[in-house]
Amino acid sequence: MNAPANRSARAQLQRLKERNRPTVAFVLDGHPAEALAGDTVLTAVLTQTRQLRINEFSKQPRAGFCLMGACQDCWVRLADGKSLRACQTMIEPGMHICTQPAGSEGAA
Repeated sequence: MNAPANRSARAQLQRLKERNRPTVAFVLDGHPAEALAGDTVLTAVLTQTRQLRINEFSKQPRAGFCLMGACQDCWVRLADGKSLRACQTMIEPGMHICTQPAGSEGAA
């Protein structure tokens, strides 16, 4: 995975408004990252990189689909193994988000 400095240049989402909210520090695939208070995990990740996760079956990149928790396309893991829907979960300080399938952290 590219270094954090390269992430914003290839982010899926570009923030245009509401940039004055407090920042929230989190960890994305082992790298420090920042989101804004009130962001969902989906927004926090996609303002850093182009994809939310790699599908464990098709191995294709995914970036969420319905954005309301119905499609099951936005599941990500926390470092403790807990899975969550990125489109319905608010980012919290110190979250460790893993976007790669379990066991593939060294790949890519």
